[in-house]
Amino acid sequence: MLDAPARRALGPGLDAAAAGLDRLGVRPLAVTGLGWLVGLAACVAVATSHWSTALVLWLANRLLDGLDGPLARRRGATDLGGYLDLLADFSVYGGFVLAVGVAVPEARLACLVLLLTYYVSGTAFLTLAPLLEKRGARGDGRSVLFVGGLAEGTETVLAYAVLCLLPGHAETVLWVFAAMVALTALQRIALGVRSLGERSPGIQDRRPLRTTPETRPAEETP
Repeated sequence: MLDAPARRALGPGLDAAAAGLDRLGVRPLAVTGLGWLVGLAACVAVATSHWSTALVLWLANRLLDGLDGPLARRRGATDLGGYLDLLADFSVYGGFVLAVGVAVPEARLACLVLLLTYYVSGTAFLTLAPLLEKRGARGDGRSVLFVGGLAEGTETVLAYAVLCLLPGHAETVLWVFAAMVALTALQRIALGVRSLGERSPGIQDRRPLRTTPETRPAEETP
């Protein structure tokens, strides 16, 4: 929901930083790999209740994730880069929730429910995206067509940051975010039922399809 304005605000700065990395010869996969390692470190910090450290590492992970895309577009984006980037994101998203369950035992049920909503929302996303592409939907140049909704990448950044800042309220934060992800899953399912129930455009009349019920392609969410 907030990805489009966030990308408009942060995009120029990330593009400038990516240009600097490009001049230094930094490869996009190196940024993706470093970001993944930093994200795993954030999960370890959460599991050991080092919340301030976890917050810094989490924000650093998101910064690196925001840099590898613009850098890849400068150096030549590849399907492998997009695949590994998405895999890194999903593993850190899930690992963070698992780490909260380790650090805050009373929040474990909420963690399990959030992971379930991630699973359903991610399945709806990963199965729907290629089917929409086959029917002529166009994305924004990234390797995978992202199907947005209420809870997108920006909402995940904010939710995890709040967990680090207010670990005593982790259970409440997790329940609220799980509800948001569940609504996102329902949005994607509804879009799939509506779009896939329509006649597939032929080769001659193929036209772009909307990728969200109300918005545009957005940042990846679990």
